[in-house]
Amino acid sequence: MPPQIPRAFSFVKKFLQLLLLFAMAGLALWTTTFRPNLNAVERGRRLAEKTGCFGCHGPEGMEGASNPGRAGRTVPSYKALMMFATTEQDVREWIRDGVTVARAKSETWRANRDASALRMPAFGKRLKAREIDDLAAFVMAVSGEEAPKDSLALVGRGRAKELGCTGCHGVDGRYSRPNPGSLKGYIPSWDGPDFPELVRNRQEFDEWVERGNTRRFETNPIAMYFLRRAALHMPAFKRFLAPGDLDALWTHVRWLRTGRPAAAGGSAPAAGSDQDDEPTTAGAPRSGSR
Repeated sequence: MPPQIPRAFSFVKKFLQLLLLFAMAGLALWTTTFRPNLNAVERGRRLAEKTGCFGCHGPEGMEGASNPGRAGRTVPSYKALMMFATTEQDVREWIRDGVTVARAKSETWRANRDASALRMPAFGKRLKAREIDDLAAFVMAVSGEEAPKDSLALVGRGRAKELGCTGCHGVDGRYSRPNPGSLKGYIPSWDGPDFPELVRNRQEFDEWVERGNTRRFETNPIAMYFLRRAALHMPAFKRFLAPGDLDALWTHVRWLRTGRPAAAGGSAPAAGSDQDDEPTTAGAPRSGSR
């Protein structure tokens, strides 16, 4: 056998090994850095659009379509959830079976349903249990039924809406709307797994809100590349903040991440899993709050 042949085989073997190594490194990079990592609410929002829920319940479930024959004349929006469901389990039953166990026994409800032009479908045979959990988490978020008991967190929730934060970050900061050009292609939610990568502690949270960026990211060329490339950029809110706003906003985010009842889809991490600093309390604002 000519000596060139074994050398050729050896070269091909090493080339394939190197190629495999690069492929594994690329897969690891995708899995840990670039792969989308959405919370249950955002997965539910995207699934609701894909499944056709917004056709009847309106854009993001906020305004139901007209429904001739029905007593209320419209399909209920998710904001009116308390009139039709009292728990997240009730929401799952509506999605899975098209009605809750309790309502199915009501002759009045059955008569109203039969008279309606539009009827709630049963998705139990079309969706997996995890998907139903995600949809239920989304509906509960839109409904506003989950609210913090802490008064400061409640103020922060309101200020997030007044400042326009929920325009990009969605209801309570729990959506991941598209952001072309950004690292993962979307705006990270406040209660999702991406948040600790962007906000390591209270100081960085304040920097994001006040300056629209953090000093840590400003010294990271890769981070700045993706931040500049993104279509949507975080505004600097410092001149728009009232005294105590940073404390209130931070407390709201902490409630989302540690104090809110965890959805079945699992979007609220355990307490202390992602932040170094505890939120300050009302009446004791953090130094530097505006």
